[in-house]
Amino acid sequence: MKPALVLLHGWGAHGRVWDELAAKLGNDMQVFAPDLPGHGATPSRTPYTIEHAVDQLAAIAPAQCAVAGWSLGGQLALAWAQRYPQQVSRLVLIAATPRFVSASDWPHGMAPEVFAGFSAALSGDVGATLRRFLLLQAQGDARARAVTRQLQAALALQPQPHGSVLLETLRWLQMTDLRAMLPKIRQPALVLHGDCDTIAAPAAGECLAAHLPHARLALLAGAAHAPFISDPDAVCKLINDFCDE
Repeated sequence: MKPALVLLHGWGAHGRVWDELAAKLGNDMQVFAPDLPGHGATPSRTPYTIEHAVDQLAAIAPAQCAVAGWSLGGQLALAWAQRYPQQVSRLVLIAATPRFVSASDWPHGMAPEVFAGFSAALSGDVGATLRRFLLLQAQGDARARAVTRQLQAALALQPQPHGSVLLETLRWLQMTDLRAMLPKIRQPALVLHGDCDTIAAPAAGECLAAHLPHARLALLAGAAHAPFISDPDAVCKLINDFCDE
């Protein structure tokens, strides 16, 4: 029997972004797509750290489950697997990276000034900043216009997160570096990455697959940062096959 699957969305989004994929996967398994704390209908708690978010998710999830995380959700999935190894049986990491910001020993991230620009923009116009980020997620995708429309439609189904929550989670993306944690995560992992991703470079996915002890990489041709929107049938099959093992 397949494990229940929990889907964790990315920065600035909410659980409804998974609707199409969840409907496809739901034919074969029980699927949960919660709003992360402070997003959608889920209130945040203070202080708001990755550890608190993981604890809150673990408390509402099945006692044993597979966890799929997209982008920021991928980092939460990794932290969840490490913090609650008896609960998380498998990992699916979609457009994920152990570190979002580039450094002298990490050329696969975004420039620090890009994140600084997003932080400054959030202080002025939250809606415009989210729209800019949405466009970045579709940039480079072979179906960029369709992906943009689908993301816009999905995100409109819930109120946008409060600016303070967006700033706090953006700080996560700026500060978090999970590279040292990877060898300690023993669960089987499927790393799904678009080969045209401009936010989390494909090399970041390759790093995850290389340093997680029981992981493999699947690159999706022509997809950017939202491959489950760009090619939901391929992503559904990959996840189903992985969970069947």
